[in-house]
Amino acid sequence: MPFRSLGLHEAILQAVRETGYTEPTPIQKEAIPVVLRRKDLIGIAQTGTGKTAAFTLPILSMLATAPANGIRALVVAPTRELVVQIEENVRAYARHLPLTVATIFGGVSEKPQIKALEHGADLVIATPGRLLDIIRGREKAFAHIEFLVLDEADRMLDMGFVPAIRQIVKLLPRKRQTLFFSATLSREIEKLTGEFLTEPETVEIGRRSNPADTVTQSVHEISQHLKPTLLLHLLQDPRMAMVLVFTRTKHGADRIARKLDQAGISSGTIHSNRSQNQRLRALNEFREGKTRVLVATDIAARGIDVDGITHVVNYDFPPHHEDYVHRIGRTGRAKAVGEAISFVSREEEDSLRGLERFTRRGVPRVKADGFDYNQPGPARESGGNRRPVRKPGEVRVPKGEPNHGQRRRRGGRPDGKPRDVSMSGEPGKGSAGKGIGRFSGFGRKK
Repeated sequence: MPFRSLGLHEAILQAVRETGYTEPTPIQKEAIPVVLRRKDLIGIAQTGTGKTAAFTLPILSMLATAPANGIRALVVAPTRELVVQIEENVRAYARHLPLTVATIFGGVSEKPQIKALEHGADLVIATPGRLLDIIRGREKAFAHIEFLVLDEADRMLDMGFVPAIRQIVKLLPRKRQTLFFSATLSREIEKLTGEFLTEPETVEIGRRSNPADTVTQSVHEISQHLKPTLLLHLLQDPRMAMVLVFTRTKHGADRIARKLDQAGISSGTIHSNRSQNQRLRALNEFREGKTRVLVATDIAARGIDVDGITHVVNYDFPPHHEDYVHRIGRTGRAKAVGEAISFVSREEEDSLRGLERFTRRGVPRVKADGFDYNQPGPARESGGNRRPVRKPGEVRVPKGEPNHGQRRRRGGRPDGKPRDVSMSGEPGKGSAGKGIGRFSGFGRKK
């Protein structure tokens, strides 16, 4: 089925052809006609199947046929990276239309974002937190909104954005079209659809929370201390040309990037400690092939939309099934073939088994050729090399200073015994018959 049969605007069809797409994906084929009929929609499809175009193409088509002033469409996404990715798609598809697009997210100046609200861009793409921050006092900007899209709804639930979404929805006209898109749909999310949508139609492509079939999956069962060595060993394969590595923490991402750089492997990082400009620079360098490996955390992963990723490596195995689906969905996009490699330590085995029960699929265990999985861990410091236990009254001198290693006593007697001190802090005159213990002054003077 060609795009022309879906009833899209001619200018949209021209942009789609120039982008290089010839046939719609299953989610686009099913969802676009529903959106064009002005029906509310719940769209569920695996990551990398074209969900973004499934809502941007029909919305742009309807905006083009009935131009008007003010903000008419609002897309809410959980991360700024995803906002930027959606904006890139919208600008590509709307290149032949006189429509304006604005983005609203944190980490950058508010002034141009406020200006976009006040002047009324046709379509606004925003993260919930920043949107609420700047919309206060400017609620009238939402008076003419016709379309609301909640993208990556499951992630917004995980990140605690549901209260913010409720506040945003209250500011919108009741008569509107609401589209709800996600790669996964939990029972909690299904309950929320009753609040935001009216008699929605559901389009579901594949089993819920199932990884894409175009991704080959494998597991290396390995000790935690061997993960850096195994990653470097696997990267000797030239077929791993464009690799996305996921770690659980931002500090772990920085450690991996440093090891890669030390080994002469170009890399970049994306996590919450990086500024927006740093994130965009790392993503663009990865997209352009200037860096071979991009190390990221789950918080930033939802906006990574890069064609040609050959491998995804789960350096730390995710505890949540949905995160696994989203991670490996960064490769094997748009019918391309990709590979997902997971490092699983003994502490992470329960998460792996939980994923296999959830998806009803086993993930093959593999071994890398030429790698020793039984290498011992780093030797611990022996007890004989440790410094002796600090003695009462001892003051340690930092290494490198004179008299290092000799004990000094602060305020004590030369023989090491404590001196008598009165409660007022003055040296005592002995404690015979006065006070309690070694302190003088406890008691009444005669």
